[in-house]
Amino acid sequence: MRIASGAGTIPRHSTDFVIRRRLLLSVMLLAMLALVGRAVYLQILDKEFLQDKGDMQHVGVVSVSAYRGQIKDRNGEPLAISTPVQSIWVNPRQLKDAEQDKLTPMAKILGFPEKELRSLLKKEKDANKRFVYLRRQINPDIAEKVKALDITGVYFEREFKRYYPAGAVSGHLLGFTNIDDIGQEGIEHGYEHILRGQPGKKRVIKDGKGQIIKDVENIEEAIPGRDLVLTIDERLQYLAYRELQNAMIQNKAHSASLVVLDAKNGDVLATVSQPAFNPNNRKELSSNRYRNRAMVDSFEPGSTVKPFVVAAALDGGYISPNVMIETHGVYHLGRNVVKDVHNYGTMDLTHVLQKSSNIAVTQIAMTMPPEYFWGIYSKLGFGTSAGVGFPGEASGSLLDYQGWHEFDQAILSFGYGVSTSILQLARAYTALADDGIIHSVTLLKRDEDPDAQRIFKPETARKVREMLEHVITKEGTAYQARVEGYRVAGKTGTVKKATAGGYSEDKYLSVFVGMAPASNPRFIIAIVVDEPTTGQYYGGLVAAPAFSKVMAGALRVYGVEPDGMDNMHLLLSKQ
Repeated sequence: MRIASGAGTIPRHSTDFVIRRRLLLSVMLLAMLALVGRAVYLQILDKEFLQDKGDMQHVGVVSVSAYRGQIKDRNGEPLAISTPVQSIWVNPRQLKDAEQDKLTPMAKILGFPEKELRSLLKKEKDANKRFVYLRRQINPDIAEKVKALDITGVYFEREFKRYYPAGAVSGHLLGFTNIDDIGQEGIEHGYEHILRGQPGKKRVIKDGKGQIIKDVENIEEAIPGRDLVLTIDERLQYLAYRELQNAMIQNKAHSASLVVLDAKNGDVLATVSQPAFNPNNRKELSSNRYRNRAMVDSFEPGSTVKPFVVAAALDGGYISPNVMIETHGVYHLGRNVVKDVHNYGTMDLTHVLQKSSNIAVTQIAMTMPPEYFWGIYSKLGFGTSAGVGFPGEASGSLLDYQGWHEFDQAILSFGYGVSTSILQLARAYTALADDGIIHSVTLLKRDEDPDAQRIFKPETARKVREMLEHVITKEGTAYQARVEGYRVAGKTGTVKKATAGGYSEDKYLSVFVGMAPASNPRFIIAIVVDEPTTGQYYGGLVAAPAFSKVMAGALRVYGVEPDGMDNMHLLLSKQ
């Protein structure tokens, strides 16, 4: 049945429908009011709550610390990790007179002189301060003892403390973080954007003393930092650290640095510097101790560049492999004079490198056009950063050939007038070790080297490498670089240190760069010892012995097959 109406027809059950709709609207309105009320409580009342009102509870939002990413070696061994710790802070305005006696046991637990603690709190309270750290990054057990005292106005904050399991062994490479867990030096600083996490937020219930008594909900999840896997092999790092330290102590040197490269791909397997520092002990953090000399210091490489001069001249066809070069102890180039330690007479290329003749290598260098000669040095990486992403990494220097005078090309041939880091120098030697291909160097693991490029013909690199094996004989300059059972190729450098107005007559850099097994090199090791003071300063006597020990250990650790037992007598017989 329908009832006529000017507004149309209405079903008889419409009254029930209206009632139900009104009830539904009422429920929805009540729910909305409840939500609004809770929001007001959380957002307004909570902020206005007086924290010293007995045991009343309130809701607050706190930050959630994020884990910093680990740093690991190539085999997954941890080099830098973060551990949870507690920090204790106080709001001086909330401290109660009735609880002053609790400051005595708290000072004892924290190792804080009581008189000093009370003076600090009074000073900060008079200054109307609300936040003062008492101790940061302490053992959680200590924090629990303080928490048990139940002191109003004393708060606890979870943080992370960075720990370096290898200590001083990898200190120069890794660097360190500050107390806020932000990278300050080394890998920690250079890769901060990868390692650092993103803090989160959570809503909690606090008691009247401001202590968290219950988690309510996560507002924003903390995002941990990403792990970093390095090319470093911790086993070789320990070995290199020990032997470099011994070399520095034995020679009473000012400093020293060493790099181990994978000759096949440019991976940095170890890099150490002396004097050392332990990043776990912040009392030792002085700039002189934590500077990574292998990465950031540059020096003139001396005779270690001579193999490149020979290779460049052979590769460009400017000299014959069988060329004989006359030397008579002194060589005049315009108004300038080049000298050798001895008069070596007439020499072939092998003896030029074996005896390290400045006169012979100068004559070889002068056969090449300046642009070509400079181009080889430039391709070898001199004057350009090695690009491993280490903060403050040295670029070295290489004067453009257009500004050269005749004698500039001469001194460049025996390693003066150009500067390089020990890492850059080791990288240059990959061009000889890998049959003419130079590799980019890296501290981060990768599948292959995308920037490898050919500089020398394979036969040129192999020929020069064979010449460098004669440097390791008794008649050469680096007999102490030999490794039993293996063929070793390398070159010494003994460099006068630059001083104001010229070069020192009694301060030297002792340098050695070598590779093994020479038949098919697996490792390149470069070492420089700065200012040895015991009387010996030649690279073959100061740097070569440390090279020998590190190389022997590396070959053993990696199980590299010996290649030298059957050919050593052949090398000796050719002398």
